[in-house]
Amino acid sequence: MDQSHTAADESRKPNIIVILADDLGYNDLGCYGQKEIQTPNIDRLAAESTRFTQCYTGAPICAPSRSVLMTGQHSGHTRIRDNFARTGGVLVLDNGSPQRRVPLEPEDVTIAEVLKEAGYVTGMTGKWGLGEPGTTGVPNKKGFDEWFGYINQRRAHTYYPPYLWHNEEKVILEGNQDGRREQYSHDMFADFALDFIRKHKDRPFFLYLPWCLPHGQYEIPSIGSYADKPWSDDEKVYAAMVTRLDRDVGRVMELLKELDIEDDTILFLSSDHGAARRWEGTFDSCGPLRGTKGDLYEGGIRTPMIAHWRGRIPANAVSDQVWNYADFLPTIAELARVEPPSNIDGVSVLPTLLGEEQNLQDRFLYWEFFRRGRLMQAVRVGDWKGMRLAPTEPLALYDLSRDIGEQRNVATAHPEVIEKIEAYLQTARTESKNWPTRED
Repeated sequence: MDQSHTAADESRKPNIIVILADDLGYNDLGCYGQKEIQTPNIDRLAAESTRFTQCYTGAPICAPSRSVLMTGQHSGHTRIRDNFARTGGVLVLDNGSPQRRVPLEPEDVTIAEVLKEAGYVTGMTGKWGLGEPGTTGVPNKKGFDEWFGYINQRRAHTYYPPYLWHNEEKVILEGNQDGRREQYSHDMFADFALDFIRKHKDRPFFLYLPWCLPHGQYEIPSIGSYADKPWSDDEKVYAAMVTRLDRDVGRVMELLKELDIEDDTILFLSSDHGAARRWEGTFDSCGPLRGTKGDLYEGGIRTPMIAHWRGRIPANAVSDQVWNYADFLPTIAELARVEPPSNIDGVSVLPTLLGEEQNLQDRFLYWEFFRRGRLMQAVRVGDWKGMRLAPTEPLALYDLSRDIGEQRNVATAHPEVIEKIEAYLQTARTESKNWPTRED
């Protein structure tokens, strides 16, 4: 690469693509150890990228994890802390049982809003889940110039929906009316993404791809090469869904090469949380990690993470740097050369991405989640992981350097670590009116 080209690259703000799979397990990709599911395009991408082994989602379920990613605030501060509010929110009645959903508010600054101020064109396609129609949380009010997909995550439980949203307009899918199943939503999202890249190749763009694969329900136009496998129907479809995701990651990468903008584009690939099912004995989707989606154990929050930027991010590299979704916003702000909001919990990990030394060993990472009305909390600092499954329970402690499966609670042997984590927990979170932990 000649010197003039390098200078041009450094002066141009990079395109930014974030591909967020849904329910993809830590062990579901070949480059993370998967043996049965075919992911040749992602495996090739990983060989040209840095693959992270200790990256964490924002939460163990959909909406709060995406809220953390968008706002840079961990789940004890971000607006949306569960899929359904305990009190308040917007009452949604048109899809199953009544659900109270909390939208992002005007003061909740998203990655897209930060990048729009930096001169980016912003787009999204897939599942949003951070604001119902007509609320302050719809994508077009949170920084996205154009978006296409599901606004309500419950609607995303079918891949043959009767309608989707394009900006703030409902798009009726004629091929899915009257019981027909002709328009597969993921394929429409992939086509939208490719079209967005083509339209905006000449200026810096941010493209957020919160695709739904391989979230259930398990349905796909064809199970392809998995038809003859001695598996259950759900296992065949799940594998085909991961492979279809792989196919379209490959299409994105091929288009970047075709348009000669790969050098100008940084791409991230990860999952919104852990696998919904372990698929033990077939795919072993969680690998050695304990728990699944909905758990604060590693199986619920540790995610595959691949970061690619040709010529800038080291290729064929593996990093054990510990970071999480709250770090996306400040990292992307630094890439765009703008200041992030002041009220965030994350830090920029751009030095790590570029292969430089970055010492984050002493910082605390925090997660919370409400299960059956009880607040669960998790903290990571260094190699220590503290877990509390209910407010009145003592902290469990795991040494992840020796016990990645979180099988040995060593709290009694390390009272000094418990004291340190307990002190942090005193100020780790703020109360939420929508998810109160006490009766006012």
